[in-house]
Amino acid sequence: MKITLLVNKDIASCIALNRLVPALVEHQLTIGLSAFVGNVENLHPGLQTLKFFEQDLFNELLFPLIDGCHPAPSVELKTFEALGHLAGTKIQEFNAINTGTDLEKFKESSPDLVISIRYGVILKDVVIEIPKYGVLNLHSGLLPAYKGIMATFRAMLNGDKQIGSTLHYIDDHSIDAGPIVGSTYFPVQKSRSYLWHVLQLYEAGCQKLIEAVNTLAAGNELNCVPQIEEGNYYSFPTEAELSDFVQKGLSLVESDEILSIARRFLTRY
Repeated sequence: MKITLLVNKDIASCIALNRLVPALVEHQLTIGLSAFVGNVENLHPGLQTLKFFEQDLFNELLFPLIDGCHPAPSVELKTFEALGHLAGTKIQEFNAINTGTDLEKFKESSPDLVISIRYGVILKDVVIEIPKYGVLNLHSGLLPAYKGIMATFRAMLNGDKQIGSTLHYIDDHSIDAGPIVGSTYFPVQKSRSYLWHVLQLYEAGCQKLIEAVNTLAAGNELNCVPQIEEGNYYSFPTEAELSDFVQKGLSLVESDEILSIARRFLTRY
């Protein structure tokens, strides 16, 4: 199959691609990146710090250094550029995929299936109608309860005992509203940060996605159920919600966890 992967240019998406690309190399892959998710202007300082560790530290500093040094192929995690080489494609940026040049580049990939993970642009019908197997989205939250941005933050703030990911179809421009293929679950560990929890979701979530691709490639349809409940949609948390998060003994990001992740891009198997 021809598969186009649409992801955001952040560490969580990179880790997800590290799980997906090796498993999907038998397919013809195209990888498109968005620069950010949501309106990142005038973010609260806590969210600015999170953005630095999610994106800037890796994209602006660590990844260029690693790519410039031509690391050994046996490192545990690969950069976006190295994943592009593994997939046999040049990674592109699609920040306006519904119109203009980006739409034309997307059409040129003529995908049979589109996979979306953390992608920062709401897909419109002009994109959704192209792949014959549709658009699958891996959402880092349990649907329909947690739609939108930072679903894991909301679950932790609400005191949920477990978080999860949801694999679902995107069948229109509604956000996180399409039929559900399946969900995965992970227990909350209060001593760990929000970002750490998000990254854990992509282990089981990507495995479920790989199984879905294999089902479609074999000529079978995916079993899915509609989202009957309306659920809840969330945007970036407010300053009061961030303060409440901290007061509950929770954290957005921890430096030792980031160092541990960074080492995985440098350490051989």
